[in-house]
Amino acid sequence: MSTRELTRAGVLARVAAGTLALGSAATVMAVSYRQAKRLYRRYRAEGATGLKHRSAGRGSNAARAEAERERILALVREKYSGTIDERFGPTLAAEHLASEDGVHVHHDTLRRWMLAAGLWSRTRKRSPHRRRRERMAHFGELVQLDGSFHPWLERRGPTSCLLTMVDDATGRSLGGFDAQETIWAAVRVLRAWIDRYGIPRALYTDWKNVYVRPPNQEERATGAEPLTQFGRMCAKLGITIIPASSPQAKGRIERHHGTHQDRLVKKLRRHGIADVAAANAFLETTYWADHNRRFARAAVSTDDFHVAVPRGLRLDRVFCLEETRTVSNDWVVRYANRSFQLERQSHQPPARSTVQVFEDVAGQIDIRYRDRRMRWTEIVPPLLPKRTPPIVMRPSPSSPHRPSGPVGPSGQSADHPWHQAVKDHYAYHQLAKDRRAWERVQP
Repeated sequence: MSTRELTRAGVLARVAAGTLALGSAATVMAVSYRQAKRLYRRYRAEGATGLKHRSAGRGSNAARAEAERERILALVREKYSGTIDERFGPTLAAEHLASEDGVHVHHDTLRRWMLAAGLWSRTRKRSPHRRRRERMAHFGELVQLDGSFHPWLERRGPTSCLLTMVDDATGRSLGGFDAQETIWAAVRVLRAWIDRYGIPRALYTDWKNVYVRPPNQEERATGAEPLTQFGRMCAKLGITIIPASSPQAKGRIERHHGTHQDRLVKKLRRHGIADVAAANAFLETTYWADHNRRFARAAVSTDDFHVAVPRGLRLDRVFCLEETRTVSNDWVVRYANRSFQLERQSHQPPARSTVQVFEDVAGQIDIRYRDRRMRWTEIVPPLLPKRTPPIVMRPSPSSPHRPSGPVGPSGQSADHPWHQAVKDHYAYHQLAKDRRAWERVQP
């Protein structure tokens, strides 16, 4: 029974008990007095169930046959069913039943049938619930790295980028200023962190091509891991780079940026710092110690996940650009639009072989063949003399000295070959005219 029918049963029960007049019951039930008499008569004869609508529970006169319904549901189950991501909705299934199977059924009817048969549910596909990620439990387990462009020096200096590393477990921070968020800027910050704390286990970055990049065609075919120059350096140290897909994912370091953009800007203004070098010195000597003392917290676990630099591993060899180049037949290696002539150092020449070219932060080049350093001399192309345009002397209007010959509009003298060709053209036509005139007077 519906709520309205149950309410009417309660009102008519009061009428039967003599506590409510039938006219007042009609007003309470919002029906006419004649309708209230009919309802009360049915209530007295059949009880509360007599107030139920007569069509309740009866099939529709326009209902389809049960066999046809089962046949349509069998088609839906066979062709248009599956997992939540694969199955067809009632509207789309009704369209394909009409176009492919020649079965016409209204989508609302099909929806009711599919709901009853368990082939459809009203559950919508929603994005998974995201809860706030808990901090890591160990110092050095995950360190977030990101850059923030801001007018840190306000109008006293250029706009620069503050590259910051924040430990996820403790909130301990370290960073420095640079003009752009480049490979060398990230290397400086990471190396400073390693010198102070050790090698972290993982870095949490964004998808800038400094840190990660999509695979190329060869890497997709072979399944090789795409590495940037910075990623290759981290791989040598055993550091895993984890890219974040949204700013919210690395919200901890984003909130740190907001703190620095408020506190650091004012501190730099108070000290009158107007250049990047002085700002980095202030960070190293004063700011980071005070910031970590105020905002860093103890990790859940006392274990430190930082690893010491392995014995025999030189960080100078790790933090450098590395490229593979092919040696030409004349023992020349091309790198960064520069040519390097290799010197003969063994009986086995490396011509048409590959060598590794290393470049450090200072721009020093190191070429190695089978991990053996090669001696080389850079080939400097000769400087070509600069071509100076010819000087054309043009007399000024007020000059009393003029050249003996006429000067053309482009500055050439009258005996220039261009002018001589024009004179020859005019002379040729004049001779042709004279020849035709002489032929006319001759018999």
